Amino acid sequence: MQTDSDNSLKDGAACTVIGGTHKGKTGRVKDINTSKTGHITITVLQENGDRFKTLAKNVSVER
Repeated sequence: MQTDSDNSLKDGAACTVIGGTHKGKTGRVKDINTSKTGHITITVLQENGDRFKTLAKNVSVER
């Protein structure tokens, strides 16, 4: 598992949150947005159906 870069972050990719409030949770990347301030945010869909938003810098994408 490697830390994501802008090139590897795609909808449907399996990911693990490595920092922030949701640290340790896993799921699939569903929605990728760039905020007005330039930060990349994503929505993570967990296996149980729960969704949460987090910053892309806090996520490690599985390859």
